[in-house]
Formats: sequence, structure tokens, C-alpha cells
Amino acid sequence: MGVARRQQVGVLRRLPLFLLIWGMASLAMWIPAIYALALDDHPTSRSFFYSGLLGVFLVGLIALAMMNRQPRYGTLGQLAVLLATFTILPLFLAVPFHDAVGNTTFLNAYFDMVSALTTTGADLFPDPSRLLAPLHLWRALVGWLGGLLMWISAAAILAPLSLGGFEVTARGEPGRPVSGVAQSEKVDPRGRLLRVSRTLAPVYVGLTAVIWVLLLIAGEAGLTAICHAMSVMATSGISPVGGLEGAAAGLTGEAILFLFMFFALSRLTFSADTAASGQLRLDQDPEFRIGLMIVVAVALLLFFRVLAGVAELGGHVDVWQLLNVMWGMVFTVMSFLTTAGFESANWNDAQQLSGLGTPGLVLMGLALIGGGVATTAGGVKLLRVYALYLNGAREIDRLIYPSSVSREGGNNRRIQSDGAFIAWIFLMMFAITLGLFDVLLAAFGVTFEHAMVLSVATLSTTGPLIELATDDPIRLIDLGGGAKLVLCAAMVIGRLETLAIIALITPALWRG
Repeated sequence: MGVARRQQVGVLRRLPLFLLIWGMASLAMWIPAIYALALDDHPTSRSFFYSGLLGVFLVGLIALAMMNRQPRYGTLGQLAVLLATFTILPLFLAVPFHDAVGNTTFLNAYFDMVSALTTTGADLFPDPSRLLAPLHLWRALVGWLGGLLMWISAAAILAPLSLGGFEVTARGEPGRPVSGVAQSEKVDPRGRLLRVSRTLAPVYVGLTAVIWVLLLIAGEAGLTAICHAMSVMATSGISPVGGLEGAAAGLTGEAILFLFMFFALSRLTFSADTAASGQLRLDQDPEFRIGLMIVVAVALLLFFRVLAGVAELGGHVDVWQLLNVMWGMVFTVMSFLTTAGFESANWNDAQQLSGLGTPGLVLMGLALIGGGVATTAGGVKLLRVYALYLNGAREIDRLIYPSSVSREGGNNRRIQSDGAFIAWIFLMMFAITLGLFDVLLAAFGVTFEHAMVLSVATLSTTGPLIELATDDPIRLIDLGGGAKLVLCAAMVIGRLETLAIIALITPALWRG
């Protein structure tokens, strides 16, 4: 038994990583095929079943052809596979989706799959009734798989290369392998990838199942419950009912989703595989603490803004309405900080009570900050914000006491000496990238305000921001083909981050 298992692992190690991901995506297509068959939707079931069968057949042929080849892979090669997964694999994922929808272009299907796989969740089809139930399940499933991919690749690919936020803490240079990695994993990093997958995949699946069961107990419909469970774990914000307003679980369902959003604030909430020595306590984790501070502070700010609007209009609200408004603020702020993008059902009630417009800039700012390093959340990441905060606090101290000596507290050991500088460099690169995509979208006829919202939403992987950041929602379906391809590139760059793209196009790093 043990010999057979070792042989299977050996076979998996010899196969290209992209081929393994392609095979798993092909097998995943049979899930909506079975669901469509249970609904007696045979055309949709055939689309997914035959596409998955074709994928398995092609993967099997290529695997047999490459079985005896000696693998030559490095960690940077795995990073290139990650880029290919987000750009090339959606072409295959879009085949059954395009065939099942029937009345849309393949570019729209490709855009939707890129949006789902990068956990952006930009909704190209705002009317939920346009898509069949198996298609909603497929979109949520692709987003869920993209979240699992980021959980695994953060520890197995990004951390050894000091990328994805680890450049603030790691001793190595961004894009170069760090010390402390076993020699066997430097020669063949596939071993680390398999080990991390075996550890984290059951946790990811188990947490999703817990959310699903809790939502079912709260009275949610089966499809909505599983889609919302997968979307919260992946922070994709994909919903088969157009958001939480159409959900049946109500306030109880929102409370369940809120609890599991904490997994996007810090990796320590579910794993300590990337934590430094002595940083295993969640209450001492700087990302978790600063995330809670931001949620409380911004929610209170928005709450007082609503009170000011009610007072200005001369309205009256009772205590129960105030509690509902406060909950809506806390939930929505937490959702956008973790880049999930779910809007509380009480969010619109707060705006109607106050007579004020949507606080789009606040939501955009939260999405730009993002969640924790090595989680499914996007954005700049809380650890980089914390590093810049420490540097700013130190500079203020030096203005008051020029001869003071910095004291390094226990919670600051996670930040390396040049961490603030590297975080600042990343922030500037993020701003330049944001400006570049603004210009590209403007070149395709998008207005400045819409271009800014679209760029922020895609680079921070917070697709629902597109509908909530402006008073007039942006219709993605009306954009031209060039603008959609630009947004696809922005979603991929936002998911992998700019430093990873630079590492891939730097010849010196490959020669090293």
C-alpha cells in the first residue's frame, strides 16, 4: 500500500504542474454536469461532461508522452505556471460555459472565467436569471478553486521566492529563493508543493463544508448556500441570487459569512506554515490586529456619517434600525477589506435613511488595502500597510526626539530592516500600474471615473466594487473587446502582484 502510494506520488512529481492543474479543472467540470443532470438539463450537462472528458483525454495523452522525461523545474518555473494558469487555463474553462449560455461571445465567457479564477468576481451578467443554476455553480466552483490555488501557492511558490508580501519579512531578495528551504526542495520544489497541498486542501474543503451546513441550517437554499460558502472562502463575492439581498438566510446568514471572513485577515487563522518563529499567537499578529482596527474605525465613521445625514434631513430612527445600520456597516466594511465584496442587506437601508449617496471612495480604499498576506484576499495587503505605519511612527518620533533610539518590540520582529522601503516600492508600483490601466481604459473610450473604479476593482480583485462604487452601476457587458482584455490583464496582475510579474520577466533571476 505504501509502495503504491509512493509510486503514485513519484508519477505526479514527473508531470508538469500546469498539466496537473488542467486535469483537476477537467474533473471539476463533471460536478456541474452531474448537477445539471439531476435538474434534467441535459444540454448543459452534456456541455460540461464532454468538455471535462476532452480535457481528461488530452491531459492523459500528454502525460503519457512526457512520462519518461526527467523534470527540470525551479521555483520560478512554478511561478510561470501560476501565470499561465490565470491566463491560458480560462480558455479551456470558458468552453462549456460559452456553450451552455449560448447567447454570449467567447470573449465574454473567457472574461468571466478569468474573473472567477482570480477570485475577482466581476459580474458580467448582473441579472442572475440569465444564467442557469449549473452555470452559477460553475462560476462559484472556479472561484473556489482559484482561492485554493492561492492558499497553496502562497506557501509553496511565493514564500520561497519572497513575493506576495513575504518580501517585507523574508531575508532573501524578491524573486530569489530564501534560505531555510530544504536542498531537496530547491532541486525539485514539487515536493514542497505536494506537501503543502496535502496539508491545506482538507482544511479548505472542511471550512467550506462547515459554512455550507451552517447556511443550510439557517434556512438558505442549497445552491445559494454552497455558492456563498465557496465565495466567502475564496473572497470572490460570486452569488447566484445577485448578492445577500436575495438570500433567504437573512441576518443569520450574514453573521455566518462574517465569521469566516476572518480567514482572509491573516494566514495564522488557518495555518502557521509561513509564520516566523515566535509569531504563532493570533492576538499578537499585526495583520489581524490592524485589520480589526480598520473595520471598527471605518464602520464607526460611516455610522456617524449616516447619523449626520438623518439629522440633516430631520428624520427619525429607532434603536433597532440603528443596530441594523451598524451591522450593515461592519459587515460591508469587513467584506470589502477582505476583498470578498459582499454587500449587507442593511447597506441600502442605511443609504435610504440618510439620503446620502454611496461612499464609493471609502469602499475603494478598503479594497486597495486588502487582507492578509498568503490569504485569498487581494489588494496591497495589511502587512505592507503595517510596515509603512511603523516607519511613519518612527519618523514622527525622530521629529520630536532627533537623538532617540528605536526600540524593537516583540510584535515588530516580523518586519525586516528594509521592510518599509520594500513596501513603499510596491505601493508606488501599484500606483503606477493603476495609472497605466486608467490610461489604457481611457484609450478604449471609458470615462475617467469608470476607468478608475474598474482599475481599482480589478487590481484589488474586488469585482463587486464595480456595481457599488458609483451611483450609476457600470455595465461590463457594454464594454468593448479591447477594454475587456485590458481588465483581464489587470485581474491577473492584481492576483499575482507586480513584483511577481517583474520576477518573471527579469533574465538575471532566471540565470540565478
